[in-house]
Amino acid sequence: MNATNSAAKGSVVMTCRGIVARYSRITVVEGVDFDLQAGEMLAVLGPNGAGKSSMLGAIAGIVSGSGEITVKGANIGNMSANKRASQGIAFVPERRGNIFPTMSVEENIDLGLRLLPVQEREAQRDLILGLFPILKQRGDAMAGVLSGGEQQMLAIAMALGRKPQVLVLDEPTQGLAPMVFDILENVFGVLKRSGLALLLAEQNVPFAARVADRYMILSQGQIMRSGGKDDLKNPEELAEAFLG
Repeated sequence: MNATNSAAKGSVVMTCRGIVARYSRITVVEGVDFDLQAGEMLAVLGPNGAGKSSMLGAIAGIVSGSGEITVKGANIGNMSANKRASQGIAFVPERRGNIFPTMSVEENIDLGLRLLPVQEREAQRDLILGLFPILKQRGDAMAGVLSGGEQQMLAIAMALGRKPQVLVLDEPTQGLAPMVFDILENVFGVLKRSGLALLLAEQNVPFAARVADRYMILSQGQIMRSGGKDDLKNPEELAEAFLG
């Protein structure tokens, strides 16, 4: 697979400083700092209610917040969600239904490609279908009849259609069969090798250990601990921080 973006592996793609997420006057995430490099996945771990989804939503621009966010040196912290997407952030929310169920799989993928220059669409479509062969096989099927795992693959495929710099994934394994984990692990590995940066919110620590290079534990809206892949292989050592 060729690179889905132009970032050199190991270079900093996204920088976040002082990230805050809030709903009305209630602050749910405060003071989160991190850098994300090309070709790596950073996992944000934590229990329900820790603020993981809110933090990712604030970065994507769909949750109110503040803080400095740069992608490839461009400050996007004050931009709308649409403009952030145009600067290279692709967000796949936790909720299912991030597809158009009454349209075919092929039509959904084409919608994801619509922002690319016409001359780039065919090559990107081929890359995406190479990642998800089942979507190629089901191309004529209505998206609404796909299994939960297939719908999640389609949502990720649509996000990749814009050739992002950063792919942001909120609980991608929630409610899916374990067999889908193997497919996602392979896809994420290919994407990392292509130079794409990935930010993952996840409760499933064993899965995060399989795919992530680094982790942060979010508890009560703040980063309580961070570390590398070796820590993820010993989830019992993370229990105290994880449970807050």
